[in-house]
Amino acid sequence: MTNLHTCKTCGKVAKNQGHLCDPVELKKAYTCEDCGASSLDARHICKPRLGKIRYTCNGCGRLSVEADKLCDPKEIL
Repeated sequence: MTNLHTCKTCGKVAKNQGHLCDPVELKKAYTCEDCGASSLDARHICKPRLGKIRYTCNGCGRLSVEADKLCDPKEIL
């Protein structure tokens, strides 16, 4: 996890508060293993990750790279 900061004036988000004019620390962010971007949403799905998705859950519709992460997986063909 990475600490993120946001500017209270313009809303820009950055890892380093020195890059913002009026920084305030946000809660800890997740760093995507596929694209390296920081996100406050643990469910972040980027284009590289989207290309790896191979399963959907028949119960709730959730998508996953691995079948064992879903309760009722079905392979996407």
